[in-house]
Amino acid sequence: MDKIRISAVKYANTYPFIYGLKESGFDKRVILETDHPADCAAKLIDGRVDIGLIPVAVLPLMKEYHIISDYCIGANWNVRTVLLLSSCPFEEIRNIYLDYRSRSSVNLTKVLAKNSWKREFNWINTSKAFDFRNIGPNEAVVLIGDQCFEFENSFRYKIDLAREWKEFSGLPFVFACWTANKVLDNEFIKDFNKALQLGVNNIDAVVEKFGKTGIIKGEILSTYLVENIDYNFNDEKKAGLKLFLELMGKL
Repeated sequence: MDKIRISAVKYANTYPFIYGLKESGFDKRVILETDHPADCAAKLIDGRVDIGLIPVAVLPLMKEYHIISDYCIGANWNVRTVLLLSSCPFEEIRNIYLDYRSRSSVNLTKVLAKNSWKREFNWINTSKAFDFRNIGPNEAVVLIGDQCFEFENSFRYKIDLAREWKEFSGLPFVFACWTANKVLDNEFIKDFNKALQLGVNNIDAVVEKFGKTGIIKGEILSTYLVENIDYNFNDEKKAGLKLFLELMGKL
């Protein structure tokens, strides 16, 4: 039988998952790839992988999907890696450039603009060649991922979008969840979750393994994984996801 193909996000918030999959040996049972969130989604939709850690905003676009894990990429307050950045006060922003790498963060910004901020903006899509630090005086950019740590000091103002969602809804936000495009064997799913749990429950070991490379390092990485990211896909996060998808559908 062909191996199950998995696409995981290549950001620091996924280190615990990668650690668990590899340290448990589960990665030997599958074909594991890492991609930007938008590429995870595209591969899952196209059938190039069987499981993806995909932006939740993609779920309504899929013909068939099954959320298979007890774990997700979520946040209960500040997430640090999904930001609205500008060099002007929020009230002066007219144009917002949208990070091409994650549909969830883009749609979260639009949901907040409509329902919480009560503001209208000119939305501008970006591509791989876009220079996120080179924007005008009445402009802002939605930026995701590890680069937020690198780029945030280039701007005078920043808004953490997970915090904005929590203040608006009272619920945590789910950015990405482990999703299959077909029905999978229950034993496989059980073993998959055990592998993910190994990483989530051993953050110190994760930091030791990954904390010397990448943009986010050492104690900063440890704080980020423990205080900013919440991995448990519990009932409160499921309620937050349900509300977000409902509001996104009304955009």
